[in-house]
Amino acid sequence: MEMLLVFFAHLNMCESKEKTFFKVMHRSGKEETSIEAKIRAKDKRNRLSLLLQRPDFHEDTPTSRFALLAKEPRVSPEEAVKWAESFDKLLSHRDGLDAFTRFLKTEFSEENIEFWEACEDFKKCKEPQQISLEAKAIYEKFIQNDAPKEVNLDFHTKEVITKSITQPTLHSFDAAQSRVYQLMEQDSYTRFLKSEIYLHLLEGRPQRPTNLRRRSRSFTYNEFQDVKSDVAIWL
Repeated sequence: MEMLLVFFAHLNMCESKEKTFFKVMHRSGKEETSIEAKIRAKDKRNRLSLLLQRPDFHEDTPTSRFALLAKEPRVSPEEAVKWAESFDKLLSHRDGLDAFTRFLKTEFSEENIEFWEACEDFKKCKEPQQISLEAKAIYEKFIQNDAPKEVNLDFHTKEVITKSITQPTLHSFDAAQSRVYQLMEQDSYTRFLKSEIYLHLLEGRPQRPTNLRRRSRSFTYNEFQDVKSDVAIWL
């Protein structure tokens, strides 16, 4: 009968059984640890890849902001010239209002023109119930402290609106609208007339990518606490 002999070159047969067993188990444990580490590293890379693909991850990058400017109205240079005559002429023209809104978005101050437009629409309300509902919506969106699109108003103006919001009238926001109008006219409007958006309209040229001031998305530590900076996890 033939006998099959198996030699373990990495084992020292002169050593005790306990010592040999310990070496084998120790080596096996290292291999398992190495495999687990690679699996964890791969999992971290996959999670980071998914995070980078999330739409809200890029929501405030120049590329995504430029997407808001992609649809440019067809305006003749002759018409665009008139917008420089006064701020009123700019806002009274639908395309002028759109172009100015697109410009404010590049400066992240579009809440001003949105508030002004909301006030214009509010003045058209006729029913008492509609006035009350619209006034409350404008107050919660633009006026109250920590509103999602809070406009820059002085304390006195905000206080008057806050006290009258329970029984609003069509003139409840007149002072605030006038204040925001002046801010846009004296500040944003002058920059708009020097902006690429406006200059391209004057020259009849298509819209080019605009240099935007980036407002980065706020990340919390918890989102990245599992992603190590060690280069080894990318290998």
